[in-house]
Amino acid sequence: MDSMDSTDGGSESELIRALWTGLGLPGLVDVHTHFMPANVLRKVQAFFDGLGDGVWPIRYRETEDERVAMLRAFGVRRFTSLLYPHKPAMAEWLNGWAADFAARTPDCLHSATFYPEPDAARYVTDALDSGARVFKAHLQVGGYDPADPLLAPVWGALEDSATPVVVHCGSGPRPGAFTGPEPFTKVLSAHPRLYAVIAHAGLPEYGPFLDLAERFANVHLDTTMVFTPFTERMAPFPAAELPRLGGLGDRVLLGTDFPNIPHRYYDQLTALTALGLGDDWLRAVLYDNGARLFGADLERTG
Repeated sequence: MDSMDSTDGGSESELIRALWTGLGLPGLVDVHTHFMPANVLRKVQAFFDGLGDGVWPIRYRETEDERVAMLRAFGVRRFTSLLYPHKPAMAEWLNGWAADFAARTPDCLHSATFYPEPDAARYVTDALDSGARVFKAHLQVGGYDPADPLLAPVWGALEDSATPVVVHCGSGPRPGAFTGPEPFTKVLSAHPRLYAVIAHAGLPEYGPFLDLAERFANVHLDTTMVFTPFTERMAPFPAAELPRLGGLGDRVLLGTDFPNIPHRYYDQLTALTALGLGDDWLRAVLYDNGARLFGADLERTG
């Protein structure tokens, strides 16, 4: 079924809009979405397709323009084009593509990335100077140590500029050489003011990454794929940790992994609603926290 076709209760966009409208919100802020060059996207999709029939059926395979239009129809006021390199001499090229995408897609936050290489400090500074507002670091795919000395000036520049970085440092869906809480804790210990957004809430090491959020004032968690039926089957969030998640309500951000997800966008939102952490928590996660982190132009009144 096409994502915009009718479902029980209406089209997906109608269901999503009813949810955030019912909370009194002006829309959604999604800090974890992916737009990337066509050849890179094909490789990402081929990876998921290669897992086998029904293992990870990508829900949204529309064209780039159609996917942007879909997010707008859902009411997503700001989203990202998170990119990540898996080898040297790739990040700067990705940053150029992302800068162009942001220039022609004003509701997409100008996104950028990096890799441990001699030029990293230069091109990260260039990206910041050109208006980058969020970075992505993928320790699993990149296979690098986040405490690599080549990245020290990168983390320092992000810390000094208060620019958020979404970091995939949890060991899901499969462990890497530098995943888990310990490697990134070294970075935070050296850069305690860093605005780090832990992707997937640190799946599956939820408790240790909650510890980091409680220890470092600028560490946030994103909800990407967490709590959905798909993820609960392989890495359930411990019910005993929900009160801690509720207590961090000002530092939990909506993330979805759109478009390469095996379920509806709406399913991420209903999974968050089903946690029972209250409407104030939901309002903060779905919109207010992202609006505060990424710009006063999104702040709502009342």
